[in-house]
Amino acid sequence: MVSLKVLVRATPILAGVAALAGCGATSQPAATSPSAPTLQSKFVDVVKTVSPAVVQIQTSSGLGSGIVFDARGNVVTNHHVVAGAKKFTVTLAGGKRVSATLVGADAGNDLAVIHMVGATPPPATFADSSKVEVGYLALAIGNPLGLHSSVSQGIVSSVNRTVSEGNGVTLKSAIQTSAEINPGNSGGALVDLNGHVIGIPTLAALDPELGGTPAPGIGFAIDSNRVTSGARSIIAGSPS
Repeated sequence: MVSLKVLVRATPILAGVAALAGCGATSQPAATSPSAPTLQSKFVDVVKTVSPAVVQIQTSSGLGSGIVFDARGNVVTNHHVVAGAKKFTVTLAGGKRVSATLVGADAGNDLAVIHMVGATPPPATFADSSKVEVGYLALAIGNPLGLHSSVSQGIVSSVNRTVSEGNGVTLKSAIQTSAEINPGNSGGALVDLNGHVIGIPTLAALDPELGGTPAPGIGFAIDSNRVTSGARSIIAGSPS
């Protein structure tokens, strides 16, 4: 269990309010790191690939993010993004706005699925999170503070964390990342350099010794294996 005294979900924000995812022979030369231009191009390619599958979700109480899960227009997100809402407006990466309905939710794992009406953008590709290693470069793509399709960059800081949301929900096998996670990032995508989703950003840590301000570079994401299995179960259990 993470020992931080305070954790805050990367909750939806109120619309319009500025608030506050190998060993070679010794005779071989050491592998060199990618050049800056090559790495930069890789980042650009990943963002271009993944961003169309990351959407903004608006409810009567705030904004959050979601990931297009399949070709039928289903979107997976955090339960706390949609909790209590009956109507949803989804803004696609290109700016198109569509309505959505709730397919179902798994509050215990902080997951939910909504279905877009009249839109079927290409879904994201989800990684096998059991293969994610500490040190992986990671990009968080979402809508922090309502800033549509924003990207932050960091690394995977730890894996298999057990983290309490502070509301009776405990996340198991969470991925810790140094990529910035802010309100509105919830439900978005934490992706690797292959452009595959490794998790859904969900929590940002607060430092009680600094008056409850965000602890820099400490965020948590629900691992992609739990996301995919949870979303499939929600969809399979839907009456439709």
